[in-house]
Amino acid sequence: MTPQTLHRTTIDTPAGPLLLLVDDAGVVRASGFTDDVGEVAALLPADERPATLRSVDADDADAPTAPAVAAVRAYLDGELGALDDVAVAQRERPATAILRRHLREVPPGAPASYLGLARAAGLDRGSRAAGQACARNAVAPFVPCHRVLRSDGALGGYRWGLAVKRWLLAHEAEHAGARVPVAR
Repeated sequence: MTPQTLHRTTIDTPAGPLLLLVDDAGVVRASGFTDDVGEVAALLPADERPATLRSVDADDADAPTAPAVAAVRAYLDGELGALDDVAVAQRERPATAILRRHLREVPPGAPASYLGLARAAGLDRGSRAAGQACARNAVAPFVPCHRVLRSDGALGGYRWGLAVKRWLLAHEAEHAGARVPVAR
């Protein structure tokens, strides 16, 4: 069911602004490292775009956005698992849902390869499918597609830019006590 209203808020992060679109139940429907609401709203399928986008202050503790905002702030403070339990919803095919479920299990500080993610999801040669699941992810960083690298250790792509991906990986490596991945 398409929500009639989504609540929008922006959180300042060291990687840039993180814009969230959240439904009345607090479920993140779309998010991204930009302050352009049109860019984030475009991540939603056309028939799932709400009639109303209501702006709310990131500090409004009573807003539906509050749990997601609190999780992002905890993550930024070094609690790397804080994003794991944030409810998200995005339209996806069954194979993509499996890949994204496995993606949420990739530990911070230990990036996976596209092929490794595909194999974890039971797709022996599904690195292309894993790449598409990451590229079409509408709820970054809650579904942490930034934690997937090419098999040679290179960063690959990231919808929000490689500088954001590098920052997220370095932040997670620092707080997880891991080695910072190769940033090619």
